[in-house]
Amino acid sequence: MLSSENSFAPITDELLGHNQRYADGFDGSHLEVNPKRQLAVVGCMDARMDTFEILGLQHGDAHIIRNAGGVITDDVIRSLCLSQRFLGTREIVLLHHTDCGLMKVTEDDFKAELEAEIGIKPWWALESFADPHADVLQSMRRLRMTPFIPHKDHIRGFVYNVSSGLLEEVIANNTDVA
Repeated sequence: MLSSENSFAPITDELLGHNQRYADGFDGSHLEVNPKRQLAVVGCMDARMDTFEILGLQHGDAHIIRNAGGVITDDVIRSLCLSQRFLGTREIVLLHHTDCGLMKVTEDDFKAELEAEIGIKPWWALESFADPHADVLQSMRRLRMTPFIPHKDHIRGFVYNVSSGLLEEVIANNTDVA
């Protein structure tokens, strides 16, 4: 399950060097805490996805919330609640993708492996799925059903194709998101 520790080389010192070069030319102190595009994006943590590049966003335009699969969990709802209620966002874009790691693992098998390895099953849901389009619909339903997100008129979901770089919109009909 876990990768070999022998091939791992920490890169934090390298990242600190990158940060120093970034800070030397930093020009973002004028940005407001509220995203200027009033947008929150929920996407997968997949390293192949550069959310700002994919959507043509600039620094300060949007809140970007990422997790494994881009699924709507309690913590994502918590972040969106704060984003809307205190920081002025009014639109939510969901961004799943093809070839997602969560499509390659099942909840029961993953939890059984963890329990066998460390002696305890995780209490959290893995949220694995077989179809990213269906999971976008599930995520849209969860957002529409939660009482904590007040602005639900502008929720749209997409599947990013990791091979072509294109977005495919997932259209919800009235029975999908009541």
